[in-house]
This record gives sequence, structure tokens and C-alpha cells, in this order.
Amino acid sequence: MTAPTIIPGAPGGTRTTGGARATLRRNFWRGVWRVLRRKPSRMLGVIILAVFAVMGAFGPLFYPAQLPRDNNALYAAPSLIHPFGTDFEGTDVLALVITGARYVLLTGLITAVIAIVLGTGVGLFAGFRRGRWDSLLMRITDMNLAIPGLPLLLVLSTVWKFTSAFEMGLVLGLLGWGGVARSVRAQTLSLRERGFIEAARGLGLSTKHIIGRELLPSMAPFIAMNMLIAVTGAVYAQVGLFFLGVLPFEANNWGVMLNLAVFGGGALTTTAALPYLLAPLLAILLLTLGIVLVVDAMDEIFNPRLREE
Repeated sequence: MTAPTIIPGAPGGTRTTGGARATLRRNFWRGVWRVLRRKPSRMLGVIILAVFAVMGAFGPLFYPAQLPRDNNALYAAPSLIHPFGTDFEGTDVLALVITGARYVLLTGLITAVIAIVLGTGVGLFAGFRRGRWDSLLMRITDMNLAIPGLPLLLVLSTVWKFTSAFEMGLVLGLLGWGGVARSVRAQTLSLRERGFIEAARGLGLSTKHIIGRELLPSMAPFIAMNMLIAVTGAVYAQVGLFFLGVLPFEANNWGVMLNLAVFGGGALTTTAALPYLLAPLLAILLLTLGIVLVVDAMDEIFNPRLREE
């Protein structure tokens, strides 16, 4: 039997059992479903993200490691066989988009996780403890924000080829947590003066408990939305770097496609190459649209006043 949990500051020392927590979870997911159904655009956002998740996880399994080329179908027009045509080597553009999605999406996810974990941890601890710890951690955060990302990546590209999404995600995540730390600290400074935090202090609860059980759940919506936004930023960053040719082309992804389409395939001078250029741009646009629509839903899911309107 699950032991009851005391909720600090609740009237009469309210206790919630495991069954009550299960009921709360069911009510929460029912509320999520109601919010998503309220606007079809939100369901569309969930569907778009689900499609990209499936594409990144399972898409490359349907294609060989070396995509087939047809020298007799260079820059073939869109058709039932090639919905987005072929590139300058006769490779199906849709296959390139699908197989290149895993690197882009996995890099974005790793970047977001690293940035959110580091930024949230630093921001929460600095905002709650304040004093010398706050000053020290914020100076470190300022140093992170001052690091020039592009020159650093240029130097690292001489050592790393960034063939692994983990390598790219690690670098982008370590460069991108400063902004999250700043915003989380500001939220923490606001929440630490609220009544439920004062009640937790009055009960003599540890700092670890207050941060982990009181502050962190209250900031979950803000952190979740920042994570989705961080995925978008990571996608833009890596695609831009590959498009500019800053990083070596050791892995197929949307940025490499854009670079080859513009600088190698003549997409700016011939209409035959336009599908090769537009396909990755459309994928990035749809991914961004899906994230924006889901963030809009999350704002209402976690905001009781918006749900009541």
C-alpha cells in the first residue's frame, strides 16, 4: 500500500494517498485532452510533432545506408515515385529529408535536455540560495553567455567531425544553457517569497526538498515550454552551421541539403533544383509550426485561469 504524502501548507495537514494521486493524474490528462480538442490547430501541432518523432526514430530503417542514385534522373521533376523530385546525383529528395531528420531531431533533443538540465539547476539553486552562491553562479552564467559560439565551433571542427548527433548536441547544449539559467533564476526569485514556500520553510523542510518538491513542480510549465523552444533554436543553429559550410559534411542532414542545393546544385539559378532546396525548408517550417502550436496548448494546460475562460 502506498504511504500517504503530507502536503505542506494544506488545510488540516491534508494527506494524499496513491489512489488520490492517480485520480489527479487522470484528471490532468483529461484536462490536457479537453484543451487540445478546443482548438484543432493544437491537435495539428501534436500530430506534426508525432510524425517528426516517428520519422526521426524509424525513418532511416526503411532506406539503405547508401541511398540509391539514378544517373538518368538528375533533378527529376516531382512525381508519384519521387514526390519532391531528385537531387543533382539522382537521389530521391524525400529519402534525403527522412534520413536526415534523425541527426537534426536527435541533436535538437540532446541540446535541449543539456541546456534545460544545466540552466534549470543553476537558476533554481542561485535564485533560492541568493547571496554568494547567486553571485558566483550568475558570473559563470554571464561567462557562458559571452562565449562566441561560431568561433568556438570553428576551432572544434578541426578536432571533431560532428558525425554524431551527441557531439553536436553536447556542444550546442553547453553553449546554450545561460539564457535558461537567467530566466529560471528570475522565476525562482519571484516564487521563493510565496506563501507555500514560507510554509515549507516553517515546517523545517530541507533546501533539497523545497527546490525539488515545491519550486520545481511550480516551474514545470515554464521549463517544458523552454525545452520545446530550445529544440527549435538547436535545429536553426545546426542547420545554419552546415548551410554556411562551417562544419564538415560527414553526415546527411537538412543543413547539408541546403548547402549543396544553393552552392553546389544551382538552386538559385535553375528552377529544376528548387524542390531540392524547398524540401528541407518545408520540413523545418513544419517542425517549427508544430512546436509553436504545442507551446500554445501548454500555456493553457498549465494556466488554470486560461482553462476557465
